[in-house]
Amino acid sequence: MKSIILFSDGSSLGNPGFGGYCAILRYKNSEKIISGGDEDTTNNRMELKAVIEGIKALKEPCEIEIVSDSSYVTKGIAQWLEKWILKDFDKIKNPDLWREYVCVAKKHKIKTTWIKGHNGHEENEKCDKIAKNEAEKIRKNKGVK
Repeated sequence: MKSIILFSDGSSLGNPGFGGYCAILRYKNSEKIISGGDEDTTNNRMELKAVIEGIKALKEPCEIEIVSDSSYVTKGIAQWLEKWILKDFDKIKNPDLWREYVCVAKKHKIKTTWIKGHNGHEENEKCDKIAKNEAEKIRKNKGVK
């Protein structure tokens, strides 16, 4: 199995508001950037969407280390997800995305690492900038200042 590092971040201009996400996939010396956004979303949705879209870009089963400044994502995956699945995501926010995560993550071996955001972590800063730019693009396309 290939070992991949998936750096991720999400952003929303307002919560809810225009949002963007970014994932950087790193395998050895190669990187791939995945980004996008939504016009009516929350920061937590974009944080999780970054992880989902990053995983979806992988073409084969991998060992993935998800590096994120979102404790919602890192703790959700590492600590809370099993209980949420047993409850069928009852009374859990963003059940659609968590179900999608479960589907895309199935064939991979995943661990999470939480990092402090806005603390000079190179890839986190890059993801943050790209995610904000995606949100800004959507806002501008909608003619909102």
